[in-house]
Amino acid sequence: MNDDRPVIKMDNIVKKYGSHEVLKGVSLTVNKGDIYGLIGKNGAGKTTIFKILLGLSESSGGEISILGSSTPKEHERSRKNIGFFVGHSFYPYLTSVENLRYFATVKGIPAKEQKKEIDRVLEIVDLKGVKKPASKFSLGMKQRLGIANAILGNPEILILDEPTNGLDPQGIADIRHMVRRCNEEFGMTVIVSSHILGELEHTAERFGIVNEGIVVSEITQDDLKEKEKVIEIAVDDLEKAKQLLADGGVKVLREVQEKSSLEDFYFRLIGGGGK
Repeated sequence: MNDDRPVIKMDNIVKKYGSHEVLKGVSLTVNKGDIYGLIGKNGAGKTTIFKILLGLSESSGGEISILGSSTPKEHERSRKNIGFFVGHSFYPYLTSVENLRYFATVKGIPAKEQKKEIDRVLEIVDLKGVKKPASKFSLGMKQRLGIANAILGNPEILILDEPTNGLDPQGIADIRHMVRRCNEEFGMTVIVSSHILGELEHTAERFGIVNEGIVVSEITQDDLKEKEKVIEIAVDDLEKAKQLLADGGVKVLREVQEKSSLEDFYFRLIGGGGK
């Protein structure tokens, strides 16, 4: 659970490629212990936000803080506490263990600690004991190996960019379980993006909605619960309708309300395409 201490803070972040402005002043806050869902259609700016957080791209303006950092040198140190999944890229002829041993070395995990750590992460993603090379993996197995690599070394922050992309319902449920376990059992703050809004609603506790290069809203699960929909009947003469109900002896026995879904809220906010 989060404790309202920000581990990531972006304030008015701008990113330009020439004259094209991809991010137009992004501001968001991720608190310690959050599972934070980043929502937006393709091209909205989600991946660019991740690249700036990871130091893979420089912002054109604005301020960023990661685990309290405020200078480029501090950012560099803080980024060592971030694990990230932005797709799967492995040596196809190596097994899970062999691939992870290589990445553990790159991450500076001491050789004497690598076996125990690799066994730990492979157990979390349900790949322990799988001996075939990565080239023989299904898509779901590749996604899980990518997450295993991301959580090597038990980072404080875990960033997952579309980890359920292309998976079947069981694969999606497996990823959701892993995300929750990383958060609840290992104390990681998780930021996850997905275009499957119904699934993200069952995974994350807070959401940032990105549209056309800005974060247009940050909302919590509790906020969604409060935004109930009331089923309304539209009439052209309200007073006459009231009188007809009264004259006919008709009483309103109940008003039907239902919780607003994340998808409902998203489409009401950005317009188009929704129910």
